Amino acid sequence: MSEKILVIDDDRATVENVSAVLKRRGFEVIEAFCAQGGLRKAYSNQPDLVLLEAVLPDKDGWEMCRLLREMSDMPIIFLTARSNHSDEARGLNIGADDFVRKPWDDEVLVARINARLRRSPRTNLSEELSFNQGDFRINFMNREVWIRRSMKHLTPKEFNLLAVLVRNAGRVVSRTELVTEAWGDEYSDAIDSLKLYIHYLRQKIETNPQQPEYILTSRGVGYRFVKS
Repeated sequence: MSEKILVIDDDRATVENVSAVLKRRGFEVIEAFCAQGGLRKAYSNQPDLVLLEAVLPDKDGWEMCRLLREMSDMPIIFLTARSNHSDEARGLNIGADDFVRKPWDDEVLVARINARLRRSPRTNLSEELSFNQGDFRINFMNREVWIRRSMKHLTPKEFNLLAVLVRNAGRVVSRTELVTEAWGDEYSDAIDSLKLYIHYLRQKIETNPQQPEYILTSRGVGYRFVKS
């Protein structure tokens, strides 16, 4: 079976050119022209690798990368006209695996894709995870959290924190890792506000926030999401 590559770019000429190059090399190509369409196609097609533009009309490409990375370890390569080193560093810091600038060389692009695929085991995107016999459900595509059949309304920052904890269920996530994975490397100095956001989360998802059953504190280290 040929590997599936998802190309997300609002420039149709770019998508068509990349698709032609990859199809000639035997790849199956999935095309998306906006962030929301890209997310839906990622869930439904489960690609082996994503080529992602940093500037999209409906969502920041950096945020798009973060959302994809929350749900899968599949390789993500930025393919963009953004050319400064700070953009490249930012992309790598939020979870991208590589950064290719436009205009690209076809052979180099294919070589980089093949290199990433060789190092990456095939993974599946989980659209939804469920714990505690269905009492806790989190849907990553719709960004919804259900506790005992009641949907909880979380802010984007709260949801991103919870998503990182759930994806690492059973493992203590350090405060620094939690902040940077959920909010981005630019928030690395926001650790002091983390305790407050964890408090907000517990108020919304715990039966008794004073005796939490889902989000536990590991003193001096960070937080852990309990599976059951």
